[in-house]
Amino acid sequence: MSGHSKWANIRVRKTAQDARRGKIYTKYARLIEIAAREGGGDVTSNIRLRTLIDAAKSESVPNANIDRAIKKGTGELKGEAMQEVTYEAYGPGGSAFIIESLTDNKNRTLANVKLILGKSGGRLAASGSVLWMFERRGVVVAGGATSLASDVGDDEAGLGSIIGDAAALEMLELELIDYGAEDFSASDQHLQVVTDGTKWSGVRDFLKTKGLTIESAGLQFVAKQTAPVDGATMLKVEGLVEALEEDEDVSEVHTNAVIQ
Repeated sequence: MSGHSKWANIRVRKTAQDARRGKIYTKYARLIEIAAREGGGDVTSNIRLRTLIDAAKSESVPNANIDRAIKKGTGELKGEAMQEVTYEAYGPGGSAFIIESLTDNKNRTLANVKLILGKSGGRLAASGSVLWMFERRGVVVAGGATSLASDVGDDEAGLGSIIGDAAALEMLELELIDYGAEDFSASDQHLQVVTDGTKWSGVRDFLKTKGLTIESAGLQFVAKQTAPVDGATMLKVEGLVEALEEDEDVSEVHTNAVIQ
């Protein structure tokens, strides 16, 4: 029975990982298509396209997917024109949300977002009423530091051992500052580095050289005014985030909720 349970858990995790991977592929395909449509398919002159392709490759998006998205954007292949739409909303405990979407049907996406918010005690906000609480920053999240662990003399140690070594952590932070890091946080499983909008790719590449697995990297809305909530409310916030992220048109969800 325990064997069956273990297999079931592995299968569930794999399904979740596959779903996440599929969503990442879709997100970058749509972003690349939009960038190619707006600025052309030449990466030497279209800086946004070049940046997106770089980010997509860091997420292991297949070259075929990237090429197809560029051709859709330039009109070489037929396809529905994708659009970027951003919604502002309020959620549980007065928390604020920025909901980014990539869609070929704004009416469908709006209806879906409204329905999800309504079921979770949230509501759409007027344009500009939430956006001012956030700023666009570069954010890199990484984990799994094999080579960093070897730097402190233990090839088998994980990220937790580095976090627990004050000297190693301080050295890493100083190096990150040289690459443009402005904020740095660490747990046993993850490192999160915040930069200005132009430095995140350098931080990402540096962390790769240290043996870290990059879990996400790119521009995000980071809260500059937070909304403290209790544990029960945070669970509701997390549930709303998950529900929104499950919608195929929603690409990113940001909230200013923090545990008080």
